[in-house]
Amino acid sequence: MDQVFAPWRIEWIKRDEQNPAVEECVFCEFPEMDADRENRIVARSEHAFVLLNNYPYSPGHVMVIPYAHTGEYGDLTEAELLDHARLKQRTFDALETGLGPDGFNAGLNLGDGAGGSIDDHLHTHIVPRWQGDTNFMPVISDTNVIVQALEETYDQLHEAFAAQDGARVVDAKTAVSFD
Repeated sequence: MDQVFAPWRIEWIKRDEQNPAVEECVFCEFPEMDADRENRIVARSEHAFVLLNNYPYSPGHVMVIPYAHTGEYGDLTEAELLDHARLKQRTFDALETGLGPDGFNAGLNLGDGAGGSIDDHLHTHIVPRWQGDTNFMPVISDTNVIVQALEETYDQLHEAFAAQDGARVVDAKTAVSFD
């Protein structure tokens, strides 16, 4: 079998018909739009934001992304580095509260040879993991099965970020903000 059907993904595919087209960098343009929920931005801080991955390896796969457009980790200022790190801490906490994983994989794909699809705007992947979450599908058929719709994941993480100290919540369609 080469395909696993995920009908909820049609909403993500059709989003381009509803949102302005991304012309340059999705990581620069999404935060500027007034469409956090539609674009899957679940939390924001002064220098970074948290975006659900639209092709997740597992439920809750997010990226913590600095607003600064650079592919070079060394280009971030001290304030940007600290804020990015603090938002990663908050993200781990929200994922633990909202989804209850047994562990995490986290990391950056830096440079052309690292295998990331967007290499000119750095971002940290955080992938929740559960004991026994690896099964035969990725091993023998090069196929991943996602067991949770992105909308449900968004709601769980939004609620978990909103419960943290210092969170500012406008509504369910707007990312949770932190100072």
